[in-house]
Amino acid sequence: MTKKAMISGITGQDGSYLAEFLLNKGYEVHGLIRRTSLFNTARILHLFEEPTKTDRRLHLHYAEMADSSTLARLVHRIAPDEIYNLAAQSHVKVSFDMPEFTGDVVGIGALRLLEAIRETEIDTRFYQASSSELYGKVVEVPQTETTPFYPRSPYAVAKLYAYWMTVNYREAYNLFACNGILFNHESPRRGETFVTRKITRGLAQICAGQRSKIHLGNLDAKRDWGYAADYVRGMWMMLQADRPDDYVLATGKTHSVREFLQLCCRVVNLDPARVVEIDPRYFRPTEVDILLGDPTKAKEELGWSTEVDFEGLARIMMSSDLAAVGIDPRDFDLAEAEPAVVLGQQD
Repeated sequence: MTKKAMISGITGQDGSYLAEFLLNKGYEVHGLIRRTSLFNTARILHLFEEPTKTDRRLHLHYAEMADSSTLARLVHRIAPDEIYNLAAQSHVKVSFDMPEFTGDVVGIGALRLLEAIRETEIDTRFYQASSSELYGKVVEVPQTETTPFYPRSPYAVAKLYAYWMTVNYREAYNLFACNGILFNHESPRRGETFVTRKITRGLAQICAGQRSKIHLGNLDAKRDWGYAADYVRGMWMMLQADRPDDYVLATGKTHSVREFLQLCCRVVNLDPARVVEIDPRYFRPTEVDILLGDPTKAKEELGWSTEVDFEGLARIMMSSDLAAVGIDPRDFDLAEAEPAVVLGQQD
């Protein structure tokens, strides 16, 4: 029998890769999308282009993470075998400007889905998208599943609430519920306000003569960066395990924003000193200096590992953003890659 999955946040970076992954495995996929005055499905449009393969198994439903009655109704009606909660206001800087909204969508939103599962009593497996931002002001390096949390933003605090609610519902109600503590994972589908995509998109536009500078914040922040397509595979693997648990997904290597910038500039023959300006507006009120994950548990228990390294990630993203501005990536000795998604106000 065909398995059914429900994905909140299907129009986001991870949601689009996960939907693609599940459809290729033969799933029937139900995605929750927000009703807006602008189209917000740019990242999943390609899934409707091969009708005999995907779109008959891909269904979209309007829902809001703040609307518990709609979430419960959809959970009951769809009765999915697997639920992936990826919906979030996920921009850390924005969470300082909109802390209440972030807490409601990210924290209480996860609770609403867990309650829908409990009240409808459907037999499902639940994945909660946790974040390396939980570690914040890190107390040890690298970070593992047992490292104490120290969140440093409203977004991270909301994710912490969702994390512990997932653990609580697993223990209190015997739900198959897992937390995936994912470290930074990027792609050509990353939102254009996130630093890696700001860099690759901005450098591509400079190469095309569309702008002269890009403006960035703290170049010394260090992150454990991987490729999003690798990480959604890990989400799925968690829900195929014999028992529910929480897992870190990471590369086990850390690089600074400056390193990512320098690598991308080298790829397209630009001098970072000439094309970058530091703008204080992009500094956080409380900074997270270094995140470095230890994925040993996921590797040993799930058999998960990454396939794309740091340099490969930068080249994939640069290739796509160059193509998006009309430059053949092969002009810079780059292979063709997946298309970047131009989001603008839709993101």
